[in-house]
Amino acid sequence: MLAEIKGLNEECGIFGIWGHENAAQITYYGLHSLQHRGQEGAGIVVSNEEKLVGHKGLGLVTEVFSQGQLEKLNGKAAIGHVRYATAGGGGHENVQPLLFRSQLESLALAHNGNLVNANKLKLELEMQGSIFQTTSDTEVLAHLLKRHSEFPLLDRAKVALNKIEGAFAFLMMTETQLLVALDPNGFRPLALGEMDGAYVVASETCAFDVVGARYIRDVLPGELLVISDEGIESHTFTTQTRDAICSMEYIYFSRPDSNIAGINVHAARKSMGKKLAYEAPIEADVVTGVPDSSISAAIGFAEVSGIPYEIGLIKNRYVGRTFIQPSQELRERGVKMKLSPVRGIVEGKRVVMIDDSIVRGTTSRRIVQMLRDAGAIEVHVRIASPPIMNPCYYGIDTSTREELIASSHSVEEIRELIGADSLAFLTEEGMLEAVGRPNTTESRGQCTACFNGKYPTPTYEDELVHQRS
Repeated sequence: MLAEIKGLNEECGIFGIWGHENAAQITYYGLHSLQHRGQEGAGIVVSNEEKLVGHKGLGLVTEVFSQGQLEKLNGKAAIGHVRYATAGGGGHENVQPLLFRSQLESLALAHNGNLVNANKLKLELEMQGSIFQTTSDTEVLAHLLKRHSEFPLLDRAKVALNKIEGAFAFLMMTETQLLVALDPNGFRPLALGEMDGAYVVASETCAFDVVGARYIRDVLPGELLVISDEGIESHTFTTQTRDAICSMEYIYFSRPDSNIAGINVHAARKSMGKKLAYEAPIEADVVTGVPDSSISAAIGFAEVSGIPYEIGLIKNRYVGRTFIQPSQELRERGVKMKLSPVRGIVEGKRVVMIDDSIVRGTTSRRIVQMLRDAGAIEVHVRIASPPIMNPCYYGIDTSTREELIASSHSVEEIRELIGADSLAFLTEEGMLEAVGRPNTTESRGQCTACFNGKYPTPTYEDELVHQRS
């Protein structure tokens, strides 16, 4: 999932393991399986029972770690992180895990999500003498945890976690224990597994498949796990919880081979495509999906509509994260370096182009034009999610309504802007039914704020826009 192609980026992925002699190597492979969740930086910190040692850097996991660097990370416990910068911006100092050394107890932190009250807490902490070393909202938790160091870390963690608001899946590791926490709304996925007697935690279950771990269960909203050589303990830091997992995990972010809250992502996306075909039928010759996250929905749409599914767009997997764009003309051609239409499939055909979302509309317009240039006589766009009309404050890089085309344009206006012959979005109710979570609430245990503006928490909107600027 490349930022130049897609209009959405999730903040990061986390992986942790306790009790395995090859902790760093396993974490490396776990992070590699979560690379789609962040490509700007990666890091690993290990505990060898006496001290915490880490390595991190900018770039992909394979660019940050060499075999020699991994061999230096000796320890039976490790946490790792892959990052896409939203709140706090980029820079090496913000790459996680963040490592804080202390005479009493060192601490490593890895965080997936976004704290909506980070600026407010930073100001309070600075007034009390804290000096922040990064611009990451994650560091706020470290300062909160160091307050009242005379108390056990578990007690301090419960107090600190009740002070922060927003989306967070945290891994907190000291020399002797690993704490795992999920926010009271469960915005981000977090799963617990086991391998060779060691406990494993990851943002997605696909990481368990890669490293050979057995899935145990999901971490619950408001839950705080303590993992050590003594075993695992489950605590809660709040009883005010609800299920509000981000809908975009099913629509776009997660790998299709992951299970999120017991639901396979590929199956959910395929079901969304089927529902879309019922809601917005069209006469056409071929159905194609925008790689990669829209392919499952395209297959579902084709099955219900009876229109053949074809690979009409190819993703170039050998283009790096960045490439030289010396002129505006070449920048405009950036999408062509990432996607190519298959002329032999679309030429002379009425094409249904399935995509998972439209954010700003720029990419959709370019893909529609590419299909026309390849000879498509009609291009009908079908979006396997509702229109994104509101910014996300929980870890997705859409922080203002102005950048969301659906917030200020009708479906017909968007159709004209992207140059499609027709355009339709999946309804919110259709999306919820397709995912099929058993929760009986109106939103079926999903956060749908980006579609309807119903935020599960206070947003501190003005603070967050400043935080991300």
